Amino acid sequence: MKEERQKIINWKGVLIAFGIFLLFYYSAYFQLIPVAIFNIDLKNMSESLNVILSTFSNIILLLILVLIFRKNLIKEWKIFKSNLLENLDTGVKFWLIGLAIMMMSNIIINFVLNLGQAANEQAVQGMISALPWLMLINAGLIAPATEELVFRKSFKLAFPNKYLFVIISGLIFGALHVVTTMTTPLELLYIIPYGALGAAFACMYQKTNTIFTDISMHMFHNTALILLSILV
Repeated sequence: MKEERQKIINWKGVLIAFGIFLLFYYSAYFQLIPVAIFNIDLKNMSESLNVILSTFSNIILLLILVLIFRKNLIKEWKIFKSNLLENLDTGVKFWLIGLAIMMMSNIIINFVLNLGQAANEQAVQGMISALPWLMLINAGLIAPATEELVFRKSFKLAFPNKYLFVIISGLIFGALHVVTTMTTPLELLYIIPYGALGAAFACMYQKTNTIFTDISMHMFHNTALILLSILV
């Protein structure tokens, strides 16, 4: 019984994942470094400055995560390169499935329930309008890497069981994109589209055994959406 339980949940991994999650959740406090150095007035902060500070904190967070997982990342990079086309093919298939579920659920939420755009998406759009090309780097490249290391890399250590890993990774990924910015309880429904994409990323990591498949597809997804927002 004990051995079966260990196969489902790795409690040491849970502690590591929880610590990394807290690091991610409170990473905005890294912004206090430039705020203190340059004596920035946060009360009158513009949207452009918000983007700059967000980019700074995301870079610091990514560097810390890379240091934590550096040895394993080297191994998984080799796996990714050695089967590049197969890994990308697997990634595209799972991404398309996640994207399809995301789009269908968004259509139901937006048009049938008339909830409108998710608060998180509205916030992102405001930041894109302020500094579009910096947001392309921040949300299109840096954020996907940090999110995959937090929600997929660390969570896979905590939950060796593939089904539990996919479910928890998707749910928490979806919830973090909703609960911190929602204005009404009904907006919890947006966990479905965000969670579907998160679960798709978890599936591709489970299948390819390299986080770089996830990072590549997540970067592609975010970059495409931001470019579309900029150009349209």
